[in-house]
Amino acid sequence: MTRTQVGIVGAGPAGLTLAQLLHREGIESVVIENRSREYVEARIRAGVLEQGVVDLLDEAGVGARMRAEGIVHSGIELQFEGERHRIAFDELTGKSIVIYGQTEVVKDLILARLESGRPLLFEVEDVAVADLDTKRPLLRFRHEGAEQELECDLVAGCDGFHGVCRPSIPAGVLGEFSREYPYGWLGILAQVPPSIDELVYSAHDRGFALLSLRTPELSRYYVQCAPEEDLELWPDERIWEELQLRVGLDGWTLAEGPILEKGVTGMRSFVAEPMQYGRLFLAGDAAHIVPPTGAKGLNLAINDVRLLAEAIVDWYARGDEGLLERYSDACLRRVWRAEHFSWWMTSMLHLPPDEDPFGRQLRLSQLRYVTSSEAAATSLAENYVGLG
Repeated sequence: MTRTQVGIVGAGPAGLTLAQLLHREGIESVVIENRSREYVEARIRAGVLEQGVVDLLDEAGVGARMRAEGIVHSGIELQFEGERHRIAFDELTGKSIVIYGQTEVVKDLILARLESGRPLLFEVEDVAVADLDTKRPLLRFRHEGAEQELECDLVAGCDGFHGVCRPSIPAGVLGEFSREYPYGWLGILAQVPPSIDELVYSAHDRGFALLSLRTPELSRYYVQCAPEEDLELWPDERIWEELQLRVGLDGWTLAEGPILEKGVTGMRSFVAEPMQYGRLFLAGDAAHIVPPTGAKGLNLAINDVRLLAEAIVDWYARGDEGLLERYSDACLRRVWRAEHFSWWMTSMLHLPPDEDPFGRQLRLSQLRYVTSSEAAATSLAENYVGLG
């Protein structure tokens, strides 16, 4: 048996950020991940960072490449009825967002972890957590053919929605809240310079579309589809045709190019509470899922571990468990605000499969209000850039 202070399950943004924050405070941890390093570094996920998350990554010592390569956006465009309307984040809130892919965040965090010399184990198998309601919880797993048992003071479950940590909490402890949406996103990564300067969210009678970007040479675009859409029905030509129809404007052209990747993502909202049991603390997708329309998933995960790191540091420094005991409540206030914002953005912008004329007019009325009222626009901007 080996021992550490904090056992971290999952080497995604949440687990790796927590490990980095703890390392800078001199707290030991072991990070275990069931996937390979190559897989983790190649996962295409979110790319919008709130101002607070950007600042936190800077403070954690992993922000240099993000600052050099990330693209600062001070607003977004909402498109409907053949017009675009800008929501100016900087003017309304004094804040901005940064476009920097989650894959790049993860690469930066992995490099920092390896440079720290602290343990980061990929391709572990048969992970299990035990004795969570004691002062010495255990992580059991197999790595490179050897069975291992790791004794911890605390366990951080950062292993995603399908991980082992949340199901390890005894029955009857967790409350779970969920909603499935009749929408999916067919996303592409295209080797073509973006045709837009800022993100464009388009509500169209054919369905939602989103124009985003990854770099000055790579564009990330999405079209609304069914949650279980068959990719075989979407050759490249059809994708470009549908994008042109949903985002086209007079006098403006969407440039096309080779599609490097494509995939369909379904949508759900999910919250498990409380986000802790005994010495186990859940963070990120292990505890909550949001539809991607509000760009909150990655930001929520990093804000979770910001709070968790503060609580752990306080506990080791002063022996005070107060912040640890309040961790779940503190996280869930932000989580439910983000859940509502993500649901609202999704409902306002997507075409329901059974929408009637009354429902269509309600959505258009909401879009007109958001783009004509400074108060409504400010509310959207505050939630998008991240509430304090």
